Amino acid sequence: MVGKAAKAAGKTAGTARQRETGPHGPHGAAELPSVSVVSYNLEIRDEDGFVGDKASRSAFVEHLDALRAEFREQRGDPLKGKTAEISKGDLDALLRDGDPHEGALILSAIENFAQSLAFVIRRFVRLKSWAQVERIAVGGGFRDSRIGELAIGRANIILTMDGHGIDLVPIRHHPDEAGMVGSAHLAPKWIFDGYDSLVAVDIGGSNIRAGIVALRQDKAPDLRKAKVCSFELWRHADDEPGRDEAIARLGEMIRGQLKQAKKDGLRVAPFIGVGCPGLIEADGAIERGAQNLPGNWESSRFNLVESIRDHVPEIGGHETLVTMHNDAVIQGLSEMPAMQDVEHWAVLTIGTGLGNASYRNRTKPAGNGKDNSESKAKSKSKDKAKSKAKADGKSDKD
Repeated sequence: MVGKAAKAAGKTAGTARQRETGPHGPHGAAELPSVSVVSYNLEIRDEDGFVGDKASRSAFVEHLDALRAEFREQRGDPLKGKTAEISKGDLDALLRDGDPHEGALILSAIENFAQSLAFVIRRFVRLKSWAQVERIAVGGGFRDSRIGELAIGRANIILTMDGHGIDLVPIRHHPDEAGMVGSAHLAPKWIFDGYDSLVAVDIGGSNIRAGIVALRQDKAPDLRKAKVCSFELWRHADDEPGRDEAIARLGEMIRGQLKQAKKDGLRVAPFIGVGCPGLIEADGAIERGAQNLPGNWESSRFNLVESIRDHVPEIGGHETLVTMHNDAVIQGLSEMPAMQDVEHWAVLTIGTGLGNASYRNRTKPAGNGKDNSESKAKSKSKDKAKSKAKADGKSDKD
């Protein structure tokens, strides 16, 4: 008979494996049509708690607040109001147009945050599932600002100077759209034969978005030109609804988007791609990580996929297919067409927390210019060595 401790240990080990590889099934799948999801929703702890919290939006606020407090003691605070209430737009404006002390204070906060972000990335790349990552796309709401872009760029320099050969790039789509555009990479192949658009839902700790993604395969078969043609955003954190109320509101949002798409003459597929925080089970349940959503979304009696299908059972006269994955995974998938020159890549989403996912492309990349140049240089060096050896041999005979 297996003891309770052994059972608990086995359960923990099983959970760790699942988090590294992802469950097999239609939801939270490890194997997608064009890419393998190596890991997502990883939780790394140290003596201070979750390592990812050091690179969240609130971490930047803490850095700036600490600097303001120190500066205040010395000569007075150049900024006004509570730090948490200063918007990204206002900080960008102060960085651009403020007096030197205001701009310098914000730059100092960016530097401190960049150091924290670089520290977090160093911890991630020590994991087996991140060890081969060559490039990281950084998204989330914090990326949608000049301060965010500078922090990403500065962290990239820090890592480069430390000898880490990893590129950090801001995610290309607007964060409001990346979490929906990525849903196109969840869709089965038959979707692309008869339809030009699909429904996407992006659920976050503060906002819920529902919209229509135009695939635009006539412009780019690899979906790099896909874009959100319409969407509705609801900041549920302001309304504090219950879970069922939130799902009902989401159903209304989706139906409203479908009506608009019909007016626009779009052929919307009977498919809804859903991005949601947490560890996603194969049956559409959420194991954990949804604590910031309204109500209990992790209950064994609640299934988000089934709930959405109940509110939108048909699209265009066909039964609705719903596929769900972690929100960071889907935001990262929006970058997939731009990641074809590397084999291993990842995404970090900086928002209320730090979302994460790592990927492996199903096909190996062709050598890029840098690799080809290095290969040619090595070949040239070998040829010179051979020529020299022949010449030396001839000289010895003479």
